[in-house]
Amino acid sequence: MTIWATDEHRLGLLPVVRRIWAPCGQRPIAPVRRRYEGRSVHGVVRPTTGQTWWCLRPTVNTEAVGLARREFARDAGSGPTRRAVLGLDQAGWHASRELVLPPGIGLAFLPTASPERQPAERPWRLVDEPVAKRTFADLDALAAVLVTRCRTLAHQRRPIKTRTRYHRWPRERRGKRK
Repeated sequence: MTIWATDEHRLGLLPVVRRIWAPCGQRPIAPVRRRYEGRSVHGVVRPTTGQTWWCLRPTVNTEAVGLARREFARDAGSGPTRRAVLGLDQAGWHASRELVLPPGIGLAFLPTASPERQPAERPWRLVDEPVAKRTFADLDALAAVLVTRCRTLAHQRRPIKTRTRYHRWPRERRGKRK
């Protein structure tokens, strides 16, 4: 059995604003286009190893979350003989009665209003890096940058593990060998 954490992060044409340096006495200028179109990045992280799985969707709703979970289960090899538990928050689309879980996937809900307990919250700053303080002409340009960044992060297990491996995160039990 493997234990993962999952969360969603919305990024759009409204830029991610971060602090910047400016000459003393001058106000920093950041170009902004006030458009609220966006994409949702579904992230799944395994804190014990730093392994990640990423998925880009147009929106966050029960259907999109269900599709992302099915794709994750397929890619992780989960099934009747290999189980994966997802730790997640209590957002409405995570606990919907309409959501059908794929075989081999279990859910463990974290306490309400406790993002500090959610390891999947921590990698979002890494995802934001290439889009911070930038504007994009359209959603396709934004998606291209996000896909490249998620592919890069999938190979960088050490930075992910150092951000997500909480001391209170449960240990994974190894199955009995035959």
